Amino acid sequence: MYHRSLYDIVMDTGRSVQELTHEMQGEDELFASTLTLRAVEAQLLIMAHTLGNVTPALHSRLLQVDWSGWAALHDKLRRGVQPRREEIWYAVNALVPQTMTLLAELRRKQPVWFEVGY
Repeated sequence: MYHRSLYDIVMDTGRSVQELTHEMQGEDELFASTLTLRAVEAQLLIMAHTLGNVTPALHSRLLQVDWSGWAALHDKLRRGVQPRREEIWYAVNALVPQTMTLLAELRRKQPVWFEVGY
Protein backbone atom coordinates (compact mmCIF):
# COMPACT_ATOMS: atom_id res chain seq x y z
CA MET A 1 0.00 0.00 0.00
CA TYR A 2 1.36 3.40 -0.97
CA HIS A 3 1.13 6.02 1.73
CA ARG A 4 1.08 9.58 0.42
CA SER A 5 2.90 11.93 2.73
CA LEU A 6 1.65 15.28 3.90
CA TYR A 7 4.33 16.85 1.72
CA ASP A 8 3.17 14.97 -1.39
CA ILE A 9 -0.49 15.84 -0.82
CA VAL A 10 0.20 19.54 -0.25
CA MET A 11 2.57 19.81 -3.20
CA ASP A 12 0.31 17.84 -5.58
CA THR A 13 -2.81 19.81 -4.69
CA GLY A 14 -0.88 23.08 -4.80
CA ARG A 15 0.41 22.26 -8.29
CA SER A 16 -3.14 21.41 -9.36
CA VAL A 17 -4.37 24.81 -8.16
CA GLN A 18 -1.54 26.52 -10.01
CA GLU A 19 -2.23 24.58 -13.21
CA LEU A 20 -5.95 25.37 -13.05
CA THR A 21 -5.35 29.10 -12.58
CA HIS A 22 -2.06 29.88 -14.36
CA GLU A 23 -3.57 31.19 -17.59
CA MET A 24 -6.28 33.24 -15.94
CA GLN A 25 -6.08 36.99 -16.36
CA GLY A 26 -7.48 37.78 -12.95
CA GLU A 27 -9.94 37.21 -10.18
CA ASP A 28 -13.06 37.83 -12.29
CA GLU A 29 -12.08 35.13 -14.78
CA LEU A 30 -11.71 32.51 -12.04
CA PHE A 31 -15.05 33.34 -10.46
CA ALA A 32 -16.82 33.43 -13.83
CA SER A 33 -15.73 29.85 -14.56
CA THR A 34 -17.91 27.62 -12.37
CA LEU A 35 -16.19 24.34 -13.28
CA THR A 36 -12.68 25.70 -12.74
CA LEU A 37 -13.72 27.35 -9.49
CA ARG A 38 -15.22 24.07 -8.21
CA ALA A 39 -12.02 22.21 -9.13
CA VAL A 40 -9.84 24.85 -7.43
CA GLU A 41 -12.02 24.80 -4.31
CA ALA A 42 -11.84 20.99 -4.15
CA GLN A 43 -8.03 21.10 -4.29
CA LEU A 44 -7.88 23.91 -1.73
CA LEU A 45 -10.11 21.93 0.63
CA ILE A 46 -7.77 18.92 0.43
CA MET A 47 -4.76 21.17 0.96
CA ALA A 48 -6.33 23.04 3.89
CA HIS A 49 -7.51 19.81 5.53
CA THR A 50 -4.07 18.24 5.15
CA LEU A 51 -2.33 21.29 6.60
CA GLY A 52 -4.78 21.26 9.49
CA ASN A 53 -3.36 17.88 10.45
CA VAL A 54 0.36 18.68 10.55
CA THR A 55 2.21 17.54 13.63
CA PRO A 56 2.88 20.15 16.32
CA ALA A 57 6.62 19.77 15.63
CA LEU A 58 6.17 20.55 11.95
CA HIS A 59 3.72 23.36 12.70
CA SER A 60 6.26 25.05 14.97
CA ARG A 61 8.92 24.83 12.24
CA LEU A 62 6.63 26.56 9.72
CA LEU A 63 5.77 29.70 11.63
CA GLN A 64 5.78 31.84 8.45
CA VAL A 65 2.81 29.89 7.08
CA ASP A 66 -0.44 31.83 7.45
CA TRP A 67 -2.09 29.17 9.61
CA SER A 68 -5.06 31.38 10.44
CA GLY A 69 -5.63 32.01 6.73
CA TRP A 70 -5.64 28.27 6.05
CA ALA A 71 -7.96 27.63 9.02
CA ALA A 72 -10.44 30.30 7.85
CA LEU A 73 -10.40 28.91 4.31
CA HIS A 74 -10.83 25.34 5.55
CA ASP A 75 -13.78 26.32 7.71
CA LYS A 76 -15.58 28.16 4.91
CA LEU A 77 -14.98 25.41 2.34
CA ARG A 78 -15.90 22.58 4.70
CA ARG A 79 -19.13 24.24 5.80
CA GLY A 80 -20.00 25.67 2.38
CA VAL A 81 -20.04 29.22 3.73
CA GLN A 82 -20.55 32.01 1.20
CA PRO A 83 -19.22 34.48 0.33
CA ARG A 84 -15.69 33.15 0.23
CA ARG A 85 -14.35 34.84 -2.89
CA GLU A 86 -11.78 36.85 -0.93
CA GLU A 87 -10.44 33.75 0.84
CA ILE A 88 -10.24 31.73 -2.38
CA TRP A 89 -8.42 34.47 -4.27
CA TYR A 90 -6.01 35.00 -1.36
CA ALA A 91 -5.32 31.26 -1.24
CA VAL A 92 -4.64 31.02 -4.98
CA ASN A 93 -2.28 34.00 -5.01
CA ALA A 94 -0.63 33.90 -1.61
CA LEU A 95 -1.36 30.90 0.62
CA VAL A 96 -0.66 28.18 -1.94
CA PRO A 97 2.63 29.51 -3.37
CA GLN A 98 3.94 30.67 0.02
CA THR A 99 3.12 27.39 1.76
CA MET A 100 4.59 25.28 -1.06
CA THR A 101 7.82 27.31 -0.99
CA LEU A 102 8.19 27.14 2.79
CA LEU A 103 7.40 23.41 2.87
CA ALA A 104 9.91 22.65 0.10
CA GLU A 105 12.62 24.69 1.85
CA LEU A 106 12.01 22.94 5.16
CA ARG A 107 12.00 19.51 3.53
CA ARG A 108 15.36 20.25 1.87
CA LYS A 109 16.85 21.28 5.22
CA GLN A 110 15.16 18.63 7.41
CA PRO A 111 14.02 15.63 5.33
CA VAL A 112 13.54 13.43 8.41
CA TRP A 113 10.63 15.61 9.55
CA PHE A 114 8.70 14.48 6.51
CA GLU A 115 9.14 10.76 7.00
CA VAL A 116 6.02 8.77 7.80
CA GLY A 117 5.58 8.45 11.54
CA TYR A 118 7.76 11.39 12.55
